[in-house]
Amino acid sequence: MRLLTMIGFLFITLSTYGQAEHVTEATSFVTVNAQALVITHVRVIDGTAASAKEDQSVIVTNGKIQSIGPAASIEVPRGAKLLDRPGYTVIPGLVGMHNHLYYNSSYSVQIGVSGELGEPGFVITELPYSAPRLYLAAGVTTIRTTGSIEPYADLKVKRRIDGNLMPGPSIDVTAPYLEGPPTRYAAMHELSGPDDARRLVDYWTAEGATSFKAYMNITRDELAAAIERAHAHKLKLTGHLCSVTWREAIALGIDDLEHGPVFADTDFVFGKNQDICPPPAVREGSWVSMDINGAQVRELIQDLVSHHVAVTSTLPVFEASRVPGRPKLQERTLNAMSAESAQSYLTARARIPNGSPGMTLLRKEMDFEVAFVKAGGLLLAGPDPTGNGGVLPGFGDQREIELLVEAGFTPAQAIKIATENGATYLGQQDRIGTLSPGKQADLVLIKGDPSRNIEDIENVETVFKAGIGYDSARLVESVHAQVGIR
Repeated sequence: MRLLTMIGFLFITLSTYGQAEHVTEATSFVTVNAQALVITHVRVIDGTAASAKEDQSVIVTNGKIQSIGPAASIEVPRGAKLLDRPGYTVIPGLVGMHNHLYYNSSYSVQIGVSGELGEPGFVITELPYSAPRLYLAAGVTTIRTTGSIEPYADLKVKRRIDGNLMPGPSIDVTAPYLEGPPTRYAAMHELSGPDDARRLVDYWTAEGATSFKAYMNITRDELAAAIERAHAHKLKLTGHLCSVTWREAIALGIDDLEHGPVFADTDFVFGKNQDICPPPAVREGSWVSMDINGAQVRELIQDLVSHHVAVTSTLPVFEASRVPGRPKLQERTLNAMSAESAQSYLTARARIPNGSPGMTLLRKEMDFEVAFVKAGGLLLAGPDPTGNGGVLPGFGDQREIELLVEAGFTPAQAIKIATENGATYLGQQDRIGTLSPGKQADLVLIKGDPSRNIEDIENVETVFKAGIGYDSARLVESVHAQVGIR
C-alpha cells in the first residue's frame, strides 16, 4: 500500500512538472481559455461605426466568432463557458498604427531647460517587456511599430509573442527609420543616397520587417527609391516627413503619412528649400493662421484621397508635449513609470509655457482629421509613445480614441478609426478589425458604456486575442514601475 502511494505521488509530481513546462509568461495571464465561449447580456460596438447594440451575446468557438445576436435568441453551445456581463461592452481589439516598442525615458534630462540636445544625439529606451504587456492590457491586439530603434529586439518580441512565449499584440514590425543627415537620434542610420535606401529596404525585408517608415531628413530621391523597393516587395511605406513635403511624397507614391499635417507637413512653409527640414517653430508656425476650410487645405485633402494615401492620427503625443496642463494626470500612468521616468515626464510637463500655441494647433489638427474623413480619407490611429514621456503604450491608444471624440467623431466612429481602419490598411480586414461571424475573436470586454461615455474605454476587464482571454489588471500590475527600465 505504501509503495502504491509513493508511486501515485511520483506520477502526480511528474504530471504536474510536465504541465508546468507548458506554462509561459503569456499563459500566466490567461483567465479564459475554452473551445466554446459565450459572452452574454453585453452591449456590442462592432467597429463599423454602426450604433451600439444592446443586450447581445457573442459566441466564440475555436478562437473565432461564431455568431452575434440578441441574448434572448442565441442558442448556447453545449459545454460552453458562460460570461454573463450585463452593463459591459464588447468592442473589437484595437489596431494600433503608430505604436513603438520604445520610449523617451529621460526626455527632460537629455533635452534640458535650454532645449538643446547634446552629443551623440537623443538616446531611446527599448521596452521589450513592458510595452507589449501594456498594449495588450489596454485592448490593443495588433500593432504596427512604425519605426524601429532596436529592430532585432522588435523582431524577437514578435516571434516570442507569436510562439505564445510572452503576452502581447500581433506585430507588424517596421524596419529601422529611413533617415538622412542630420538626425537627432543616436541610434538612427543616416542614408548616403538612393542606393543606400534601396539596400536597406531589401536587407530588412529579408530580415523579416513587414513595413517601412521614412523620416524627417530623407531626400526626395531617397524616398522615391525606398518606395519603389518596398512596393516591389509588396510592402507599404509610411512617413513622418519634413524635408519632403506631403504633396511631394504623394506624387512619389507613399502609402501613409504620420501625425497629420499640422505637426508634420511643410507644404505651406514660405521659402522652403527642397530636401531641407525647416525648424519646428517655422513649420508649425505655417499652420497657426492656416484655414482648415480654405482652398489650400482642401486641395491637400483631395490629393490625399485621390491617391489613396492614409493619414495616421497621433493626437496624444502632441497633447502631452505641446498643450499646458494636458492630459489630466492619471495615477495608473505614473504608477507604470519608473521613478526616474515619472520625474522626467513631470519636469518636462511643467516646462510647457502657458502661452504655447499647442492647443490652437491641436484643435486645427483635429479639425483637419474630421475634414479628411468626411472627404473619404482613410484615417488611422496610434498614440506614438515618444514626445516628453507622457504617452504610454496602451494607455495612449485609449487616449487617442478619447481625443478623436473630442475632435468631433462619434464614439462609434472613433472606435472604427482605431479598429477597422487599421485592419483595412494592413490588408487584414477579412480577419480582424470588426466583430462579425468567421473573424478572429479579438475582443475587448469593457465595464461601462463607451458609446455614451468614451472614457469608459479605459475600463478594460479582459482582452481576447484569438479567443484567449487575458486579465488586463494583472498585465498592468506586472509592469508596475517598469516603463523606462525595460
